Amino acid sequence: MEHVIEVEVEQPACTTRHAWARVPDEPSPAERQALKARIAELLRARDAVLVAHYYVHPDLQDLAEATGGLVSDSLEMARFGRDHPARTLVVAGVRFMGETAKILSPDKTVLMPDLDATCSLDIGCPPDDFAAFRAEHPDRTVVVYANTSAAVKAQADWVVTSSCALDIVGALRDAGHRILWAPDKHLGGYIQRETGADMVLWRGSCVVHDEFKAFELEALRREYPEAKVLVHPESPAAVVAQADVVGSTSQILQAAANLPARVFIVATDSGLMHQLRQRHPDKLFLEAPTAGNGATCKSCAHCPWMAMNGLRGVLEVLETGLNEIHVAPELIPRARLPIERMLAFTAARKRGEPPGALVPGLGAV
Repeated sequence: MEHVIEVEVEQPACTTRHAWARVPDEPSPAERQALKARIAELLRARDAVLVAHYYVHPDLQDLAEATGGLVSDSLEMARFGRDHPARTLVVAGVRFMGETAKILSPDKTVLMPDLDATCSLDIGCPPDDFAAFRAEHPDRTVVVYANTSAAVKAQADWVVTSSCALDIVGALRDAGHRILWAPDKHLGGYIQRETGADMVLWRGSCVVHDEFKAFELEALRREYPEAKVLVHPESPAAVVAQADVVGSTSQILQAAANLPARVFIVATDSGLMHQLRQRHPDKLFLEAPTAGNGATCKSCAHCPWMAMNGLRGVLEVLETGLNEIHVAPELIPRARLPIERMLAFTAARKRGEPPGALVPGLGAV
């Protein structure tokens, strides 16, 4: 197995206090119904479509599905928006998702309920610092996670999601590539362990997944010995080691449908529980425990920036056109290239074709 180099990188402090303070109040049942009706009306009038991440409020997930939009992960949201005929995309999620949608749909208007809704992985990987990190390792192929800014994606050779990272890094390893990875240290470590790739890791983490704790998970498993454990690979290695299935949000949803079990312990953002419980009302889904009062960041297994998205915010941007996402025009083609490379790779794999020339050095075998 090749070695992994872990590099400590000075990162800005990540506080969630401001984000939690910006979480909108829950509307009353009557206001909720009125908001949904008005938003649906404006989506039609503005030639707009709502795309929502699995981690946002159930109201937004339900509304996206009810109005012909989509609930999915970040790349599927962007790809859906690119292929949809609507001229305006309303992205309920965090800022890098809006940027990715704009990168793939530069001629469309992309709006977000709150432009301050961001991601600890994104803000923990500043573009200038990342450029300096790359300069220290000029011989490595740069692979970045989707949870990064457009300016970081523009510096990458490949963009990956948690559902395709293993396949892509494995193919790069087979072709003799040495990898520079950013920003999530847990996902990067998982990929390195599984593929044996030679990797240098940026030391970022997700404030939600980083708080899952192995000791508390072991205790919950003893309480529910029949439970299957589903873990997102942004979680610490000791939590991943206890998983029956390690995978992305969509892979966790698939496992819940396919595994012959009635009880599941789920280690990812609690926003996914809405889809899991909605799709499988006969099954019991338990949130994996976090560090509770001992947490370094009060996550409660839910992203505070995702929680900033609400019905009132969606209505406001549809009424006013505020909170439009802009990406510097010179960044768009550079950031789109590694995304399109990933999409071509995953499409080839889905068709059962070898990646061939998509991975330099791998050849057609």
